[in-house]
Amino acid sequence: MAEFRSVLQDYKPSEAARQVLRNMKLVLLTAPTAGGRNTIIDQLVQTGDYQFIVSDTTRQPRINKGIPEQNGREYWFRTEEEVLRDLKRGLYLEAELIHSQQVSGISIRVLEEAKSHDKIAINEVDMQGISNVLPVKPDTIGILILPPSFDTWLHRVDSRGEISVEERRRRFTTALEIFAMARDGKYPVIINDVLQDAVHKVDSLARSGELLEDQTEARKVATQLCIDTKSYLQQLS
Repeated sequence: MAEFRSVLQDYKPSEAARQVLRNMKLVLLTAPTAGGRNTIIDQLVQTGDYQFIVSDTTRQPRINKGIPEQNGREYWFRTEEEVLRDLKRGLYLEAELIHSQQVSGISIRVLEEAKSHDKIAINEVDMQGISNVLPVKPDTIGILILPPSFDTWLHRVDSRGEISVEERRRRFTTALEIFAMARDGKYPVIINDVLQDAVHKVDSLARSGELLEDQTEARKVATQLCIDTKSYLQQLS
């Protein structure tokens, strides 16, 4: 992975890649576990106006709950040699070395496909993903999706099945960082209370580039989520 580290340290997309990125819409959603971002994306893709951007990864396909991952659905599974070659050619929007074991990133080729079909490109990323993309494509629309309350969110998390205390602590710690970012007003925040309302708001923001509602209440929700999540994490300690 040493060569990947070297390439990624000062990685920049090529000029040809930047040409693809011009005059196309890109929407990135970040949310805590069970925040509903994938459900929102699925709803938008079904309208025919959006294309989900499937990332590349160098890891091998896994089996999730008895269902094997498929090439082009969860990820495009590529060899390290293929990904390294395209990184050296500047053919990724962004890429990250994960756990010093694998490299994953958004290839320009899938963005070019969305652009050729006049689709709004949409993807779900972690917080670092948005931070990596914005310097390259400043007009990217980054959106934080939040639950309406801690109790509602906890119910959604628990309904997904049992997870270990260690994993729960990790996921809630990551969520706390997202809630703090939402509280501090760095990105637009949409509360996923009623699904269709949240879908409509994401769609409106993606098309107009502006969130046509006051963010005061959303920031209050984020602030309370921070308080409740900190308290919950203390109970897990």
